[in-house]
Amino acid sequence: MTSGGETLVAAVREGAREFEVALESTRAMVRAIADTFPHTELMDTWTWFQTGINTDGAHNPLTTRRVQKGDILSLNCFSMISGYYQALERTLFFNHCSDPHLALWQINCAVHQRGLELIRPGARCGEIAEELNQIYRQHDLLQYRTFGYGHSFGTLSHYYGREAGLELREDIDTLLAPGMVVSMEPMIMLPESKPGGGGYREHDILIVTEDGAENITAFPFGPEFNILPA
Repeated sequence: MTSGGETLVAAVREGAREFEVALESTRAMVRAIADTFPHTELMDTWTWFQTGINTDGAHNPLTTRRVQKGDILSLNCFSMISGYYQALERTLFFNHCSDPHLALWQINCAVHQRGLELIRPGARCGEIAEELNQIYRQHDLLQYRTFGYGHSFGTLSHYYGREAGLELREDIDTLLAPGMVVSMEPMIMLPESKPGGGGYREHDILIVTEDGAENITAFPFGPEFNILPA
C-alpha cells in the first residue's frame, strides 16, 4: 500500500488525468507484491483516484478529469495478496487548500485520530460509532457523514461482501477482541454548493492486541503532510 500511495503522490501534477495517476499507483503495488512474494497470485490490486468534486463519493469511478491547483484529492490504494486485501485512503490537496476546506479536513482528521484511540479489546463497535458521531455533531457535520467508521479485514470477495458483524456502525454490538483486524475510516461529504465542498476520508488498518491495537498503516495523514506542491 505504501508504495502505491507514494507513487500516486509523485504522479500528481497539474493537468494529470485521474486514470493515469491511478495506473501509476497500481503498477507500483503489483511490482512490489511480485518482488516481495514471488510465488503469489497477482489479481485485483487496484487504485481509485478522484479529484475536485469527483471526491463526493467514497469510491467514485476513475475519470479523465485533470488535476487543477487547489483541488481536493482522494487517494485510494488497494493491494491484494492471494485474496487478502489491504487499503490505504487519504485526503490530499494539490498546491494549496482553501480555509473552508482546511477547517473541514482538520475536523475529519480529529475524528480519525480519536477513532484510532478507541480501537482496543473490549470496545463495542456501536459505542465507538456513537462517540465519533458526537464530534461531528459538535460541528454540525453529522448529516454529511457517509457510512460506518470501519470494518473487518481478511479475504475479500467482490461477490459476497465482508463480515457484517464487525462493522463500526451504531447498530453493531460486537466487542473487539485480540487478533481482529479492523479499519478506522471516517468520511464526510459536502455538496459542491457548500464552502469546502468535496469528500474527506482517512483510512488506517489496525490489529487489535491484548492491551490496545497496532496500526499497520505507514502513511501520514492531515494538512501537515498532504498538501502536495505544484
